[in-house]
Amino acid sequence: MEYKLFIIPLAIMIINQGIKVIIEILKGNFSLPSILSYGGMPSSHAALVVSLATVMGYYQGMDSPEFAIAIIITLFTIRDASGIRWHLGTHGQILNKLIKELPDKQEYKFPVLNERFGHKNIEIIVGSLISLVLTMAAIMIWS
Repeated sequence: MEYKLFIIPLAIMIINQGIKVIIEILKGNFSLPSILSYGGMPSSHAALVVSLATVMGYYQGMDSPEFAIAIIITLFTIRDASGIRWHLGTHGQILNKLIKELPDKQEYKFPVLNERFGHKNIEIIVGSLISLVLTMAAIMIWS
């Protein structure tokens, strides 16, 4: 089995998540739960799937079924991260504002919703570019 086909993408995702934590620390927004949180710069979701597609294209060939599946998963994941999950965060913001407008006796009955689920396009682009560069470097080192 070619362990590098999943070790490289997982390592790239972890590196991207580490970069995200460093950025959060520098912005003064770090909290322990942010290590595994959704959203933020750069996108670890995009990093993982772009790395997966890259290793599949390199090792299995760009005309292989594995590469085709990886590309479809990449497109689906990126669309989900920038579309559906982004809208969930927007809905969370709106609902939180509406809840704060309730009388105090009613407000406490509702939980504070998470407002960070998805990614801005720039977060996906940066995560993808970092992933592509680091994946190619890992492939060159591994070969």
